[in-house]
Amino acid sequence: MSDWYSMNVVLIQTTLTTFLLALSIQVPLRFGVFSFAGVGAFGIGGYTGVIAMVHLEWTTWPSVALGTLLAGVVVFGLGLLVQRLNGLYMGMATIAFTLIISVVAVNGGDLTGGAGGLYGALGDIYTGHIVAIAAVVVAVAVWTEAKGMGRRIDTVRDDPELAGAIGIDVAKYRLASFAISGLIGGLAGAITTLLRSTITPAEVNFHLVIVALTAIVVGGARSWVGALIGAVVFVWLPTVISFVAEWEKVVYGLIVAVAAIYLPNGVLGVVKDVVHRVRTRDERARLAVLQEKG
Repeated sequence: MSDWYSMNVVLIQTTLTTFLLALSIQVPLRFGVFSFAGVGAFGIGGYTGVIAMVHLEWTTWPSVALGTLLAGVVVFGLGLLVQRLNGLYMGMATIAFTLIISVVAVNGGDLTGGAGGLYGALGDIYTGHIVAIAAVVVAVAVWTEAKGMGRRIDTVRDDPELAGAIGIDVAKYRLASFAISGLIGGLAGAITTLLRSTITPAEVNFHLVIVALTAIVVGGARSWVGALIGAVVFVWLPTVISFVAEWEKVVYGLIVAVAAIYLPNGVLGVVKDVVHRVRTRDERARLAVLQEKG
């Protein structure tokens, strides 16, 4: 077991940070907000963490905390600006936000390292730290999916007019989704960057949107479990299909496309459907037995 862990520690860490990145996109989607601002928050958290360590000579966790908080504040401010947008327009605005972060990094001079990025910020972060952080984030996600809060969020997403009619402040909930998304995205960016010790503008771009969205599509968009499943598939699948060599990306793309078409609710949706069918079958069998006895 220890040998397997030592051989795959990087993949395990990448799975956890990808899970956090996917959650930063999934959270606003659960609130009915088509936002990708969590990816921009990833860049803010990453650059802030490195700047704090390289230029300010801070230690690891204060740097992570600063990156997380700054990303949360900035994305919350973005939410205030774009809260009147919906659907595709919201998505385009938040993607533009992510691209702006990349442009700012390129033109940031010595502060951001320009096009070459910043190097030398190796944080004192271990897998246990990431697991503990992910557990805290999951606890918050579970709370938002619990019966009372979960029903309110579902109502805000599915029927905003009904939510307003029963006294739910829809705008407040949507702004909260921006803040949570920014905090989680910034946290993922800071941890990822300080694990790698470097960040460049090329790493904070549209491809991260694809990474997060792919994880959600494959895993499922309605629960944190779906984000975790998607992260595992996204990170580990390439190692499984590496035997196809130069066709690896093509095969991976086909798998994702098939999942998007035939698994609209992701792998988690399939699992839930199977469990529901089994329970229904067992319940019918139990009722049939009771009827025979009666």
